[in-house]
Amino acid sequence: MRYLLATDSVHTTAAACDYLQDRAGPDDGVRVVHVQSDQDDARDGREALNVATVRLGAVADVDTEQRSGRPAQELLAAAGEFEADEIVLGVLASASEGGLDGREASVGVRGGDPGAESAVGSTTRAVLGDADRPVVVVPQEEL
Repeated sequence: MRYLLATDSVHTTAAACDYLQDRAGPDDGVRVVHVQSDQDDARDGREALNVATVRLGAVADVDTEQRSGRPAQELLAAAGEFEADEIVLGVLASASEGGLDGREASVGVRGGDPGAESAVGSTTRAVLGDADRPVVVVPQEEL
């Protein structure tokens, strides 16, 4: 299997790594992608890429890529270029009713808003809507 792991923070990357550590094996490939937008801090992206490399390097073949542009478009392009079988997105989830497995997820919005009406942010919504392969959204528990 080939997995594309989209990152934007250390915490959501750790949650996605937990998911992949149980699924990926030595014959699998994981490409970890951070898309730098204007408001992103490059250091946060590098730290998220490093977390994935350290956490997954022992279980699968891992490479990283930092891109710039519109996140959803770049992630979908990266998935196509890598020929990923699955896209994995880590998201911030707060302990409240509704959402994913009884948790409301604020996806694609840094920091998340536990009281948000919408459970999915624009980046994840775009990836889910336009992907031509399975997309797994992995919620991270609120810190």
